Amino acid sequence: MRIGILTGGGDVPGLNPTIKAVVNRAAEENHEVVGIRRGWGGLLEFNRDDPDSYQRNIMPLNNQIVRTIDRTGGTFLHTSRTNPSRVRASEVPDFLKDPEHPEAEEADSRLRDFTPHVLANLEYLGINTLIPIGGDDTLSYGERLHSEGFPVVAIPKTMDNDVYGTDYCVGFSTAVTRSVNFIHQLRTSTGSHERIAVVELFGRNSGETSLISSYLAGVDRAIISEVPFDPEKLGELVMKDKRSNPSNYAMVTISEGAHMIGGKVVEYGETDAYGHRKLGGIGEITGEALKKITGENMIIQRLGYLMRSGAPDALDLMVAVNFANMAMDLILSGASGRMVALRDGNYTHIPMSTVTSGVKRVDVDELYDVKEYRPKVRHVLGKPMFLY
Repeated sequence: MRIGILTGGGDVPGLNPTIKAVVNRAAEENHEVVGIRRGWGGLLEFNRDDPDSYQRNIMPLNNQIVRTIDRTGGTFLHTSRTNPSRVRASEVPDFLKDPEHPEAEEADSRLRDFTPHVLANLEYLGINTLIPIGGDDTLSYGERLHSEGFPVVAIPKTMDNDVYGTDYCVGFSTAVTRSVNFIHQLRTSTGSHERIAVVELFGRNSGETSLISSYLAGVDRAIISEVPFDPEKLGELVMKDKRSNPSNYAMVTISEGAHMIGGKVVEYGETDAYGHRKLGGIGEITGEALKKITGENMIIQRLGYLMRSGAPDALDLMVAVNFANMAMDLILSGASGRMVALRDGNYTHIPMSTVTSGVKRVDVDELYDVKEYRPKVRHVLGKPMFLY
């Protein structure tokens, strides 16, 4: 059997260990693994008529090639946010712009679907089944291939931990660990200058990263994506926190997808292949508003990519390796259209279609105090490790 593997969307710690575990397990079972570079982009850009295209987009993998990759973060296969079913005219590979090419799409189409080209490439490469590692966007295209009859087994990853259907995604624990460490380090300057710190964390639609990081780091106030906030009220709360702190400072975390009451989520740039624009900047806007409201000086820090940098922690290593082995179990059993998952603390697998059947958000009523803008965790009996 020839197994294809790819990583799509944002990088997270734990991707390389997942790839290595798949390759090692496949070798034990006398199967072959082929890495696809740059996520779905590698299958879109692969030109069967160009000998050099193979090296640019495809990487045969064996135990020696992946021997040390688990010691580093990110993905050595590289990644992209390509969606072969929604390709802008400006992003179509040159060879597919030729109207004589059998897989070219109409030139006047605003978004073009090159799924037939992807399927033809998979057949040409002799790939029998595919393991996409990604978030809901990447995996939604994997579900599309499954619906076309191509075998797919998915592995969820995202630092926001917001893939619907699983309690945990590869990369989340390390992102929280990084955030907690940086928040504590920022206390040094914040306390020294007796200021208010506003720390912006990743989290487009789910505020779990901000919620859990602030809960573990003992942050004064945490603003999450799910609850619009009033800057005047936040200003009153953080000034109360600052005055009650013997070191005369206060700490606030905020999800990048958060917004003020009556305001909008801060987005910029063009939409990507999945219809999303870049986020970031609400921390600076909030910091400036707090400065105007309170008269206090601010430290405004966007952690951004620092949250997803570096090697994975022990938990992400554990989940990465176990997810990889479970995916191989499914493939060897002949299963398809499944996503490996953690539910109620147990490893399991669910239909890939589950990913697009709902949205995963913070349980605000159970875990967040909307009046005080802070985590509200009182009773954890029976809850999963990361609370929901």
